[in-house]
Amino acid sequence: MTLPPVAPEPSPPIEPALSNKLDGALVRGIAWTGGVKWLSQVASWGSTLIVARLLTPEDYGLVGMASVYLGLVTMLSAFGIGAAVVRLRTLTEDQIAQINTLSVAFGLAAFVISCIAAGPLAVFFDAPQLRAVVLAMSATFVITSFKTVPQSLLQRDLLFKRLAFVDGVQALILAATTIGFAVLGFRYWTLVFGAVLSALMSTALMIYLRPHPFARPRVASVSEALKFSGHIVSQRLTWYVYSNADFMVAGKILGKAALGAYSLAWTLANVPIEKVTALVVRVTPAIFSSVQDDHVALTRYLLALTEGLALLTFPTTFGLALMADGVVLLMLGEKWRVMILPLQLLASYASVRSITPLFAQVLNVTGDAGFGARNSLIAAIVLPISFYIGSRWGTAGIAAAWLFAHPTVIVPLYWRVLTRLKLSIWAYLRALVPALSGSLLMALAVLLLRSVSEGMPLLARVLVPVVGGAATYVLVIMTVHRDRMRSFVKILRAARS
Repeated sequence: MTLPPVAPEPSPPIEPALSNKLDGALVRGIAWTGGVKWLSQVASWGSTLIVARLLTPEDYGLVGMASVYLGLVTMLSAFGIGAAVVRLRTLTEDQIAQINTLSVAFGLAAFVISCIAAGPLAVFFDAPQLRAVVLAMSATFVITSFKTVPQSLLQRDLLFKRLAFVDGVQALILAATTIGFAVLGFRYWTLVFGAVLSALMSTALMIYLRPHPFARPRVASVSEALKFSGHIVSQRLTWYVYSNADFMVAGKILGKAALGAYSLAWTLANVPIEKVTALVVRVTPAIFSSVQDDHVALTRYLLALTEGLALLTFPTTFGLALMADGVVLLMLGEKWRVMILPLQLLASYASVRSITPLFAQVLNVTGDAGFGARNSLIAAIVLPISFYIGSRWGTAGIAAAWLFAHPTVIVPLYWRVLTRLKLSIWAYLRALVPALSGSLLMALAVLLLRSVSEGMPLLARVLVPVVGGAATYVLVIMTVHRDRMRSFVKILRAARS
């Protein structure tokens, strides 16, 4: 079982046993992660609908205030320890035990900092109850610090089925406990207790599935892991800054109404794509790490995954950009017309965003995490400034800033990866040919059908181009690129055996 070559030539040679194992692990990992993720999402939506009827907007708002702070601290509390365990495959058992102790120490430090910050946060938001909420939810920093290393070891060993099992159990516990506490009248504590209990259960399961001892940390012994972890933390922190800067600028400069329209446009354009990408990038660090010293194999996986992601995401982004006006008016009504242009711009660029995360992962596993950290820092400077300048033209200007400013940051990232892998830009672009050709022909079909359906009721004006465009894309992929599709089908069948 092997992943299909992207170019017409035969795939680069790779040791067959390793190829078979990794190919199967990749496909099964995505399948297990995706299946459990969607089942968990159904449970989450169902519990949210029930709990929302029992709680008030103030209850959600109070926990939301805490989440603004806790979301940032959560990214920093683990200090990138998990990524280091996955990537640095030469770590000894003793070094991993030291890292395990450091993980708990970082969790305790995050808890102490939160205890100090809880009071000022309550004063800042003018919500006295917020102090107790922050203190209680900060306990999850300590709890989850015990599972960081076990979880990373399961990921490193390609045991994605076990990871998916824990995620599924955690989602079900969260759904059940929040419903139970809401029925019992715990108000905003419903959301707090649900989060803490689900963290406890997932940590206990992770430790049971992959226990690991602790050891006294010695800085000299784990210096390489700490250096790598520092780069990962820097990447995450700067990503948090630039990925939220557009919302901050929209809210501060343009006001609540503009922020609401922009936020919804962003959600429609990016969330479906990000969910697909997230399923892949959760599995790929361990796969990339397994072949980190074999650039031929690493190139092979990068191209195949890029092709697969593009096939799934490009038609959606192209189609939404072309049909944004009809979709908004049909689903949301005339009052949301202001979000049409931002949605068109954001959707048109979402295709690029869907495949970019793979490049940062390649840099991390090839020992170039420092470049990724510096590149992310530049993005945290360039993008907020661009959003501020773009705000002169409203939410459309902020959305357009992604198209004009973000490429200046990711082009160096692409250049660095392609250079390290000795991969030509044309070889990389060949991986995008099926998705691009199918999406472009689909776009032509959509534009033609839009003109034909002009004058029909709004529902028909939306459905006719959407259905016709989707059919065109599938037809192109299954005819012009049928050999590529047959290869992918073989992969899926082989992974089941």
